Amino acid sequence: MSASRPFVVAAGLSGAAGVALSAAAAHHGGSTLSTAATMLLAHAPALLAVGLAGGSRLLRAAGGVLLAGLAVFSLDLLSRHYLGGRLFPFAAPIGGAAMIAGWLGIAAAGALWPRSGS
Repeated sequence: MSASRPFVVAAGLSGAAGVALSAAAAHHGGSTLSTAATMLLAHAPALLAVGLAGGSRLLRAAGGVLLAGLAVFSLDLLSRHYLGGRLFPFAAPIGGAAMIAGWLGIAAAGALWPRSGS
Protein backbone atom coordinates (compact mmCIF):
# COMPACT_ATOMS: atom_id res chain seq x y z
CA MET A 1 0.00 0.00 0.00
CA SER A 2 1.38 3.36 -0.98
CA ALA A 3 0.83 6.78 0.45
CA SER A 4 -1.85 8.98 -1.06
CA ARG A 5 -0.21 12.36 -1.54
CA PRO A 6 -3.39 14.49 -1.74
CA PHE A 7 -4.48 13.40 1.73
CA VAL A 8 -1.03 14.09 3.20
CA VAL A 9 -1.06 17.56 1.61
CA ALA A 10 -4.62 18.16 2.87
CA ALA A 11 -3.57 17.08 6.36
CA GLY A 12 -0.72 19.58 6.38
CA LEU A 13 -2.91 22.39 5.09
CA SER A 14 -5.66 21.52 7.57
CA GLY A 15 -3.22 21.55 10.47
CA ALA A 16 -1.65 24.83 9.38
CA ALA A 17 -5.04 26.47 8.88
CA GLY A 18 -6.20 25.17 12.26
CA VAL A 19 -3.22 26.71 14.05
CA ALA A 20 -3.61 30.01 12.18
CA LEU A 21 -7.33 30.18 12.97
CA SER A 22 -6.66 29.32 16.62
CA ALA A 23 -4.32 32.29 16.80
CA ALA A 24 -6.85 34.54 15.05
CA ALA A 25 -9.58 33.43 17.44
CA ALA A 26 -7.34 34.06 20.43
CA HIS A 27 -6.39 37.56 19.28
CA HIS A 28 -9.60 38.72 17.65
CA GLY A 29 -12.28 36.54 19.21
CA GLY A 30 -14.96 34.71 17.38
CA SER A 31 -16.54 31.42 18.28
CA THR A 32 -16.91 30.49 14.61
CA LEU A 33 -13.15 30.86 14.12
CA SER A 34 -12.50 28.74 17.17
CA THR A 35 -14.91 26.04 16.00
CA ALA A 36 -13.38 25.97 12.52
CA ALA A 37 -9.89 25.74 14.04
CA THR A 38 -10.94 22.87 16.28
CA MET A 39 -12.46 20.93 13.39
CA LEU A 40 -9.41 21.48 11.18
CA LEU A 41 -6.98 20.43 13.89
CA ALA A 42 -9.06 17.41 14.93
CA HIS A 43 -9.33 16.07 11.38
CA ALA A 44 -5.77 16.73 10.21
CA PRO A 45 -4.37 13.56 11.87
CA ALA A 46 -7.15 11.45 10.35
CA LEU A 47 -6.39 12.80 6.88
CA LEU A 48 -2.70 12.12 7.45
CA ALA A 49 -3.46 8.54 8.51
CA VAL A 50 -5.62 7.98 5.43
CA GLY A 51 -2.87 9.40 3.26
CA LEU A 52 -0.11 7.33 4.79
CA ALA A 53 -2.12 4.11 4.96
CA GLY A 54 -2.98 4.21 1.27
CA GLY A 55 -5.49 1.47 1.90
CA SER A 56 -8.52 0.38 0.03
CA ARG A 57 -10.75 2.34 -2.29
CA LEU A 58 -13.28 2.49 0.51
CA LEU A 59 -10.76 4.12 2.86
CA ARG A 60 -9.74 6.66 0.23
CA ALA A 61 -13.38 7.41 -0.62
CA ALA A 62 -14.21 7.86 3.06
CA GLY A 63 -11.22 10.18 3.41
CA GLY A 64 -12.47 12.17 0.44
CA VAL A 65 -15.93 12.52 1.97
CA LEU A 66 -14.34 13.54 5.29
CA LEU A 67 -12.17 16.13 3.53
CA ALA A 68 -15.06 17.54 1.50
CA GLY A 69 -17.22 17.84 4.61
CA LEU A 70 -14.41 19.49 6.54
CA ALA A 71 -13.86 22.01 3.75
CA VAL A 72 -17.54 22.92 3.41
CA PHE A 73 -18.09 23.13 7.17
CA SER A 74 -14.98 25.22 7.84
CA LEU A 75 -15.47 27.50 4.85
CA ASP A 76 -19.05 28.17 5.94
CA LEU A 77 -17.86 29.21 9.41
CA LEU A 78 -15.14 31.40 7.91
CA SER A 79 -17.64 32.96 5.53
CA ARG A 80 -19.92 33.80 8.44
CA HIS A 81 -17.08 35.40 10.39
CA TYR A 82 -15.28 37.30 7.64
CA LEU A 83 -18.02 37.93 5.07
CA GLY A 84 -21.04 38.15 7.36
CA GLY A 85 -23.01 35.44 5.60
CA ARG A 86 -23.21 31.75 4.90
CA LEU A 87 -21.28 29.99 2.16
CA PHE A 88 -24.62 28.64 0.89
CA PRO A 89 -27.82 27.60 2.69
CA PHE A 90 -27.31 24.62 5.02
CA ALA A 91 -23.58 24.46 4.25
CA ALA A 92 -22.53 23.76 7.85
CA PRO A 93 -25.05 20.96 8.41
CA ILE A 94 -24.20 19.41 5.04
CA GLY A 95 -20.49 19.61 5.83
CA GLY A 96 -21.07 18.16 9.29
CA ALA A 97 -23.14 15.29 7.90
CA ALA A 98 -20.40 14.60 5.35
CA MET A 99 -17.79 14.50 8.12
CA ILE A 100 -19.93 11.99 10.04
CA ALA A 101 -20.34 9.91 6.88
CA GLY A 102 -16.58 10.06 6.27
CA TRP A 103 -15.86 8.80 9.78
CA LEU A 104 -18.40 5.98 9.33
CA GLY A 105 -16.72 5.10 6.03
CA ILE A 106 -13.35 4.98 7.77
CA ALA A 107 -14.87 2.66 10.38
CA ALA A 108 -16.27 0.43 7.62
CA ALA A 109 -12.89 0.35 5.86
CA GLY A 110 -11.28 -0.66 9.13
CA ALA A 111 -13.83 -3.41 9.71
CA LEU A 112 -13.21 -4.76 6.20
CA TRP A 113 -9.40 -4.32 6.34
CA PRO A 114 -7.77 -7.60 5.26
CA ARG A 115 -6.05 -9.48 8.05
CA SER A 116 -2.40 -10.24 7.52
CA GLY A 117 -0.68 -13.30 8.92
CA SER A 118 -3.91 -15.03 10.01
